[in-house]
Amino acid sequence: MAKNNNHNNTVNIKNRKATFDYEIVETFTAGIVLTGTEIKSIRQGKVGLTDTYCAVINSEVWVKNMYIAEYSFGSYNNHMTHRDRKLLLNRKEIRRIAKDALQPGFSIVPLRLFINERGLAKLVIATARGKKQYDKRQSIKEREDKRTIDRMFKH
Repeated sequence: MAKNNNHNNTVNIKNRKATFDYEIVETFTAGIVLTGTEIKSIRQGKVGLTDTYCAVINSEVWVKNMYIAEYSFGSYNNHMTHRDRKLLLNRKEIRRIAKDALQPGFSIVPLRLFINERGLAKLVIATARGKKQYDKRQSIKEREDKRTIDRMFKH
C-alpha cells in the first residue's frame, strides 16, 4: 500500500520570536524522538514553538516545552502536550552545541519544525547569543526600512 506523501511538505512551523530575541551563531538540523500520536498532530500542523528551548543533559540534546496538541483521534494512550523530547544529532554536533551552550549569554533555540521528503519530523535548532534591547530596536528599524523600500518599488 503506497503512502500519500503530498501533504507532508506543507508543515513548516517557524519560531519567529527566536530570530528577534537572538543573534543566530550556528544552526543544526536534528531528528526528534516522537510517539505515534505526536507525529500525527505535527502532520496536521498543531505545534507551537513559543517559549521552547533546548538543553544538553548527559551528552544528549533535549527540546523542552515544545507544544504538540493532542491528536484528535487519539485514545487513552494520547501523548502529553509539553513533554521533553530527545533530539537526534551525531556526537560531534552535540559536543559543539554543548561547548557553545556553556558560554555566558548563549542559548540553544529551536528555529523551525518541518517534515522532510521521507516523512520524518525535523527540528532546526541554533546556538544563539541573546540580543540586547538596543539590538532589538535596530532589528525593528531595519525591518521597517525594508518595508518602506518594498512599498516604494511596488507602486
